[in-house]
Amino acid sequence: MLTRRKFLENTLKGIVLIGAGNTLQSFAAPGFTLPAKDKVALRFALTSDGHFGEAKTTWVENHQRMTGWLNKEKKGRGLHYAFINGDIFHNNPALLPEVKSTWDQLKMPYAVSHGNHDMIPEDDWEKTWGTRWHHVVEQGDAAFLVLNTADVTGKYICPDLEWTRAKLQQYRDKKHLFVIMHITPVKWTKHGIDCPELTDMFSAQPNLRAIFHGHDHAEDGMKEKNGKHYFFDGHLGGSWGTPYHGYRVVEVLTSGKILCYQVNPAVKEPVNQNVLPA
Repeated sequence: MLTRRKFLENTLKGIVLIGAGNTLQSFAAPGFTLPAKDKVALRFALTSDGHFGEAKTTWVENHQRMTGWLNKEKKGRGLHYAFINGDIFHNNPALLPEVKSTWDQLKMPYAVSHGNHDMIPEDDWEKTWGTRWHHVVEQGDAAFLVLNTADVTGKYICPDLEWTRAKLQQYRDKKHLFVIMHITPVKWTKHGIDCPELTDMFSAQPNLRAIFHGHDHAEDGMKEKNGKHYFFDGHLGGSWGTPYHGYRVVEVLTSGKILCYQVNPAVKEPVNQNVLPA
């Protein structure tokens, strides 16, 4: 669990900048200020771990708040895409139609990844979402590889390495490549799993800009391995984790720089922020 002291330390890293016409959270990272909207080529958000149906949690309210927050981002600074990064529901596949109808309230295109609590056969998953557990989303000069990290029983597994290798090769000429996967492939967190062959592939991929995870509800920052950046987004539901429900925003600038910042909607400052060079 993130302590209150650590939470305040992280929050104080953000600097509030109220700019003309800027109605959402603004911030300054070292050497950079929030750019004008016309400097943003691609803007997307990530949230995870809704655990729809988990006992003794307010799962309906949690999801309604999150869809509202993301729709506010869309209306304000804009969102091209949203990613719901695993643990869509909590063990019971009978809840899948209801949680899908909730996410369908989003005003922007969205995609989901499969999490360890999403205990449903892949064919049934595809009937609901229209994608396999491994799939690709393309958006202009960017591509997103959505990888699977759990089997139907919830056992942690490494993604399909041959599929991933083929897709990394296929999309090597995209300007920006991102990976979306529920469980981190490095055992640097309590709930991580080591997938060294996968991380070696990531390290060797020049256009891979960032990897995004859910799963570790208490993690909402960034970790680095061999020059690649691995981000976490806390949680939007569930019974444990950071003391707030939030999401991560990524802005790909026309200059090639990438801004990543974690949002706690209860405060104006970002929880943290990172600038990835062009």
